[in-house]
This record gives sequence, structure tokens and C-alpha cells, in this order.
Amino acid sequence: MTDTAPTAIPPSAQVTLPDGRVELAPGTPPPSGPYANEDLLPVPVEKRTWTTYNFSALWVGMAHNTASWTLASGLIAVGMDWKQAVFTIALANVIVLVPMLLTGHAGPKYGIPFPVFARASFGVRGANLPAVVRALVACGWFGIQTWIGGEAIYFLAGKLIGDSWADAGRIGGYAWTMWLSFALFWALQVAIIHRGMETIRRFENWAAPFVLVGAFVMLWWMSSKAGGLGPLFDQPSRLGWGGDFWKLFWPSLMGMIGFWSTLSLNIPDFTRYGRSQKAQTRGQALGLPTTMTLFAFLSVLVTSGSQAVYGEPVWDPVQLAAKTDNVVGLLYALVTVLVATLSVNIAANLVSPAFDFSNVAPRKVSFRAGALVTSVLAVLIFPWKLYSDPQGYIFTWLGLVGGLLGTVAGILIADYWLLRRARLHLADLYRAGGRYWYAGGWNWRAVVAFVVGGVLAIGGASFRPLVDGRPIPALEPLADYGWAVGLGTSMLLYLLLMLPRASREREPAPTDAVDAS
Repeated sequence: MTDTAPTAIPPSAQVTLPDGRVELAPGTPPPSGPYANEDLLPVPVEKRTWTTYNFSALWVGMAHNTASWTLASGLIAVGMDWKQAVFTIALANVIVLVPMLLTGHAGPKYGIPFPVFARASFGVRGANLPAVVRALVACGWFGIQTWIGGEAIYFLAGKLIGDSWADAGRIGGYAWTMWLSFALFWALQVAIIHRGMETIRRFENWAAPFVLVGAFVMLWWMSSKAGGLGPLFDQPSRLGWGGDFWKLFWPSLMGMIGFWSTLSLNIPDFTRYGRSQKAQTRGQALGLPTTMTLFAFLSVLVTSGSQAVYGEPVWDPVQLAAKTDNVVGLLYALVTVLVATLSVNIAANLVSPAFDFSNVAPRKVSFRAGALVTSVLAVLIFPWKLYSDPQGYIFTWLGLVGGLLGTVAGILIADYWLLRRARLHLADLYRAGGRYWYAGGWNWRAVVAFVVGGVLAIGGASFRPLVDGRPIPALEPLADYGWAVGLGTSMLLYLLLMLPRASREREPAPTDAVDAS
């Protein structure tokens, strides 16, 4: 750094503040051209305002949702007892917190979203590959969560209106009122996202505690139906702790990791608003593993209680709430489901793909337009079919998602931490011909690592109940460890392919226009 500001600031000049955060130097025009728009530009330091509480509340809101509930209750449905299910989920969330913090680091430091962050490793154009893959996965999640929210509206309105609503004529196997509920919930989410990120932050702050209280109400209701907490803890495992459990444990663990593998990539979309590195680190460490484990504990106890009361585990909380005869209790439970689903769906499954689709054509697709594209694709993937049973939900959907996205995480971590030592040149992330342009905007090394890691991670996986069989039967032994295989393979291969280039072109330090220390 220099002691005084230069008379002419170079186009790539950036300022490093005493706390380590980086922004474009004062007086430097913001990046423009075909690879930049207002939503993708670095967030100015004065607008990075999220605190530890905001990040913790974000995770509480995202963790306490219907899909998380079915994640835990689904393990009970496939044979685990409450101890095995909670252990599996707790371990998975401690593991996935590591890549979450590693990729999240670039957010508060540089103020950039995930698709721009990915340009450093995949290339300015090549970043569209992981961005679109991640966005399409989010579309699937957005559709599933929207269907759940629509289901809650359907049952809620049915209790208020009566049988004429619940027994309406059927279209495509569902009452037309169910389709209407689905459309209403879809429109509500689009309206919230249209108001921007500050609205989302405020919504998350009050939604988080409301949902947690609702989960405890569900526990109280089920324990009273079962005659106390004892029956909830007494439901035995159908697997024991022997070979049957461990055979199920590994694919379940990978599925639990896969549940948040999307966020482990695009967490910079949120941490870019962080007031400090400490805020995002503490907020995520306090928010993710603790709240997910607590919510899993509540979920498995309630599901175990449903097994004691009804003779079989009811893994869908909406279906379980509908069994009550208490109208007030039902209304509270279903409103909780609505708030929980809104909380996670907007934050986790609409914000990030909106940025991803915007990255494909920054001059033509804004953040709001990207959100609308996500919302439309979420309907076209037929979410009512994806959300059909715990076997397909955990072992097919989550397993495939985790294995595929783990490969991207391995590349991002290797590039940012091991090759670049967390140093990026902001302006070059937005222009052709810079250090991240590679060959025509694509880094073929990242693409090769992604393809090889992806094939090894999911090539031997079962696609049931979607289709029978495995794409590459010889890779079946790797299928139960998809996320770990994808992350480890892509990380190692990317480093091997990049090291010759890195040794030829040592990464120069970014230009600091002024002495900010």
C-alpha cells in the first residue's frame, strides 16, 4: 500500500479496510458492461449491516421449516429411533458448517454474491455452469416448499369454510381448491421478494422465534395425546445399532448434508451484507447446528408420538396437524407451517437462484426477473411428485443434490483458500480479458473437475422412485458417500490441474488505492 492516494486510480483499484473488508476505491467507477448489473455489483461497506443476530435469525428461520421437519421425521419413518435420527442430523450439520463458513468468508470481505464469487474459479462466463446447476436445484426446493405451504392453506381454509372446500372437484388427482391454495402461496412469496432484501431480513427476524414456539406447541399436543413424554422416547429402532443401522446411516448422513449443500455454495448471497467477518462466522455457528439439532429433536419426538398414538409414524406435519379436532390448535399449527415455509423458501430458494439467473445475462435479467424465472420453473418441475415419500425425498432427491453440489464446493474452497489465499481482484470479476477470463471466459480445469467429481458422486446412485437402476452400476460402492466423494475428488483434481498455471502466474496482490490502515 502507499501512504497517499495516487493521482490516477487504476481501474482495478480497491481499498482494504482495517477489519479486512474490501471495496472498490472511492472515485473508481463501478464495473459495467455485459457481466455486471446493479444486483451483482459488490455491496458497499456502508450497506453491509447484518449483525450476528441477523445471521442467527436467518438460520433459525431457515432451519425451522416443514422440509427440515420431514428431514428428521423421515428418518423415523425409515426405521431409526429418536437417538439415531438426532445423532445423524447433528453430525451432518456440524460437517456442513465447515464449507458454509469457508465459502461464506468471501461475502463480508468482498460484498459479492455466489455467481460472481464462482467466476474466480470457473471463469467469468464459466460461472454460469455452477450457478445454473445450483439455481435449478433451488427451483426444485422452491416448488416443494410452495406445495407444502399451499397444503397448509388448503387445510386451514377447509376448517374455516367446511366440506365444500375440502371436497371440491378434482383436477390432476387433487381438489381444485388445493391448486388454488398452491397458487395463492406462490403469489405471496413473489410479492415479498419483489420488495427486496431488507424486507426479507425484517421478516426473518420475527419469523424465527414464532416458528420455534409452534414446534413446542406441536410437542405438547402430541405428548398429551400419547399420555406423556414417556411413549415418545420409548419407540424402538427397527434397525438396532448393528449392520442394518450403519448401512442406512451413511446415505442418510450424506442426505442430511445434501439438505444444506445448496446454501454451502451460495451463502455469500447473504454474507455479502455482513457487518464483519465475525458477524457471519458467529451467526452461522450459533444458528445452523444448534437450531437444526433442536428442531430435529422436536420433530423426531413428535413423529415418535404419532407412531405411539396412530400406530404408524406420520412424517408430514401438515397431515399430522390435520388430525386434531381442536380448531384453534389446528389454526395455530397451520399458520406456523405457513410462516416457517415462507421463511425458508424466500431466503434459501428464491434469493439465490434469482442472483444465479441474473448472472447468466446481467444486462437483461435483474434480480427480480431472476426471482420470477425461479418461481415459474418451480411449478414446471411438478413438486407434488418430488414430495411423495421419505425414501425418495431423503435418498434420491437429497442424495443426488448433495453429491452434485459437493463437487462445486470442493472447487470453490480449493481455489479461494488454497490457491488464492482469500485474495480476489474485484474489478476483474466483472470484465472480459482480466485474470479470471481464462480461455474465452471459461476455466476448463474447473469444468473437468466438476464433471469427474459429479460422475463419481452420483453415477452409481439409485434414482428410485423416479426411474429404476443406476447410471453406472460399477460406481455403486461410492453412492452412499456422494457428497464427500464429490467434494474430495473435485478439490484434489482442481488443485492438480491448476498448480502448473499457478506456478507460472503467481497471484499478485490486489491494488490498494489508498492507505486505509
